[in-house]
Amino acid sequence: MNIPAFVLATSLLAIVPGQGMAMVLRQSLVGGSRTAFLSVLGNSTGLVTWGALSAVGLSTVFAANPTAYAVLKWAGVAFLFFLAGQTAWQVRKAAGKFDLSLTGETDQPRAGAAFRTGLFTNLTNVKAAVFAVAFIPVYVPSGFSLGLGIMAFGLVWAGVSAFWYSVIILGVNRASALLELPAVRRGLTAASAIGLAVLAVGLAVS
Repeated sequence: MNIPAFVLATSLLAIVPGQGMAMVLRQSLVGGSRTAFLSVLGNSTGLVTWGALSAVGLSTVFAANPTAYAVLKWAGVAFLFFLAGQTAWQVRKAAGKFDLSLTGETDQPRAGAAFRTGLFTNLTNVKAAVFAVAFIPVYVPSGFSLGLGIMAFGLVWAGVSAFWYSVIILGVNRASALLELPAVRRGLTAASAIGLAVLAVGLAVS
């Protein structure tokens, strides 16, 4: 399997600031490490769910009609470029698109609520859906079961994402003051736009 290339792609997706990272940072700054880790668990559950849905629905469709995958692939490329442009447009704002919406809350959310925050954030993340549908099948070797391959890569994706978000959580206490600076969040917005564009190009040439 193309695991090293897939790990590199999913690492980039996790590192690029977006909906998931904003959620993890906010949960860390507002609710603490325990809350953030529970939210990461919810987020990873969402990724596995996307992988399972992709495997169940796409393995049959793509095996019967390769054109369907080509259409989906280029739709994914177009959408990622759209997100990159939309994100780049937000750089003109003082804090960019990376708004943590901190309100000074100090109460620790319940475990279930923290988990659901991560799960719902992921399940409503269009980038996650696009990646599961348009990217994962590319990495499944020809001759290997497409459904099983997508499921396996879905689990790898969840693990890579959990690792990077855990690193972020562990570093938040030292960097919280820096992350609250509008200029830093504006820079993260610019990095997000560039990262999305890189993912789009990678999908286009795959």
